[in-house]
Amino acid sequence: MSSAYIRFLNLIDALDRMNPGRALDCLEIELLEYIMAQNSKNNSLLVGDLIGLSHLGSQATLHGRLKNLSAQGYIKLISDKADARKKFVIPTQLTIKYVKFMSDCLEKSLRS
Repeated sequence: MSSAYIRFLNLIDALDRMNPGRALDCLEIELLEYIMAQNSKNNSLLVGDLIGLSHLGSQATLHGRLKNLSAQGYIKLISDKADARKKFVIPTQLTIKYVKFMSDCLEKSLRS
């Protein structure tokens, strides 16, 4: 008996093995999901908001993961015009493609 979620995980695993780029780690995926959830609610996010999510890890760990996501092109950091020390976190087209890809995989697994 195979559940839709197991089929989904198997599909994602097969597609990850075909992807030549570095895969996102679990923490980076959690951060992206949080960013996209907040973005879908039209909530602005600052780097400080994200590194304050202590349940995900230390500030240094989260800051490093945000730098990785930025370097890989998943997020853009935009300085606040009023206070250049504040940086807004904006999802890029790559993140939107990632979410669409994951949604398509989930829908495909449910149809199987």
